[in-house]
Amino acid sequence: MDLTIYDQTSNGISQEQHDLIEKVLQFAAKKLDLADNTEMSVTLMNNPEIKKINAQYRGVDRATDVLSFAAEESGDESPIIMDPELAAELPTNLGDLFISVDKVAEQAKFLGHSPERELGFLAIHGFLHLNGYDHQQLEDEKKMFALQREILDDYGLTR
Repeated sequence: MDLTIYDQTSNGISQEQHDLIEKVLQFAAKKLDLADNTEMSVTLMNNPEIKKINAQYRGVDRATDVLSFAAEESGDESPIIMDPELAAELPTNLGDLFISVDKVAEQAKFLGHSPERELGFLAIHGFLHLNGYDHQQLEDEKKMFALQREILDDYGLTR
């Protein structure tokens, strides 16, 4: 998977945080059997910046932990007819994740686990949303949260 990580935090993220995001999302991409040419981005920021995005796009005037913006919503575009080999070579852009490093620290402390576990959790949670998983209905929540837990446990980010 082609993953781009942007650091827009005021103090900068550590190389360990960058590597964790890269590795856990690559692990999850393999778990979901995504094509190698799948693309996505992760932007790390502080609470004031994610609050602005949350207010602008969701109408919620508060900081949040993770926001997911899918690039290709199913059914929204007209089908393009092309050679199957050419179509297989075109990358799939999943979309963009925005994660608040302030919320990572706050929630890790509140929940009593490591900031690494919380960062990995938020990255995987948003990643699953970009891949069409949701938790609006109880059945969907069970499915998404079980897969989320499986990925994190198999990767080694247990509670």
